[in-house]
Amino acid sequence: MLGYIAQCQRTLERAPVVMVQIAALAADGLLRLAGVDEDHVSALAESDTPFPPITVHQETMQVIDGVHRLKAAQSRGRTDIAVRFFRGGRQEAFVLSVAANTQHGLPLSRADRLTAAGRILGAHPEWSDRAIASVSGLSAKKVGEIRRDRTASAGACVSRVGIDGRARPVNRAAGRELAGQLIRANPGASLRQIARAAGVSPSTVSDVRARLRQGQDPVPVGVRRHSVPRERQDTQAGDHGAPKNEARSPGELLPLFDALCKDPSLRFSETGRVILRMFDSCAAASRERSRILDSMPAHCREQVTELLLGYAEMWRGLALELRQDPGVVSREAI
Repeated sequence: MLGYIAQCQRTLERAPVVMVQIAALAADGLLRLAGVDEDHVSALAESDTPFPPITVHQETMQVIDGVHRLKAAQSRGRTDIAVRFFRGGRQEAFVLSVAANTQHGLPLSRADRLTAAGRILGAHPEWSDRAIASVSGLSAKKVGEIRRDRTASAGACVSRVGIDGRARPVNRAAGRELAGQLIRANPGASLRQIARAAGVSPSTVSDVRARLRQGQDPVPVGVRRHSVPRERQDTQAGDHGAPKNEARSPGELLPLFDALCKDPSLRFSETGRVILRMFDSCAAASRERSRILDSMPAHCREQVTELLLGYAEMWRGLALELRQDPGVVSREAI
């Protein structure tokens, strides 16, 4: 989903810039409940800096991004303005408008973002809380609250599409159980075939298959214990009153890593040094994110994607086990 938005934005950057009569554009605004901010319009109009082209939905001529620039151009006495056209559906145009207005320009108010998230959720209930949060500029916790208010009357989706564009079951245990049933019914099916049918990742299918071969339950105890929607896992406290686990940015995670690096119990033990090297690699990957995306060879992308998703699932499981059982670390004698 975010990949689609990024693709739309890259396509817009390559789109030709054309001059369009201002009178032909719909500038009532898609997002801002309070309407145009006249002070912001005045500040733009008084600036000598040329305006970037605005974005307009070609089908409706509605301004997707740049209403304040449009009004400022009118204040300068202009009758036309530079435009890049977006060619897509109305719902796509709205999502693109929300994403654009949370990334630059005059920030959306909290009420605007709440309204936008609710509208996106109504059009795309299959999107995960994190996916909608990343577009609307809200937290996954808040999107989860909006979803729960709606779900009571509208019903719940059995799976949701995450930030990476993959559909996964809301109930992780149910996805594993279904994968186990499919493996038993068709042992020769490939990981990808089972993964698509069960709505789980190929790495999860691989783990389920290995557990079945060993005569184990396809659903680990930790996964079954935490078998609630992913977004609720991320936004509610655990059984022991653990802190709410809302995603943090890499910049917010760095102080945590620095503190761990100074902890003697980690620095002077073999297992502790493994943990620190692991997080150091994660920090390096975060710093090099843009370079990785730009320079990854096309023939490696699928394998790298599978590895990233598989290891992410493994780290998530480990995190849930650590949260559930605070004593697991001490038993390993780190």
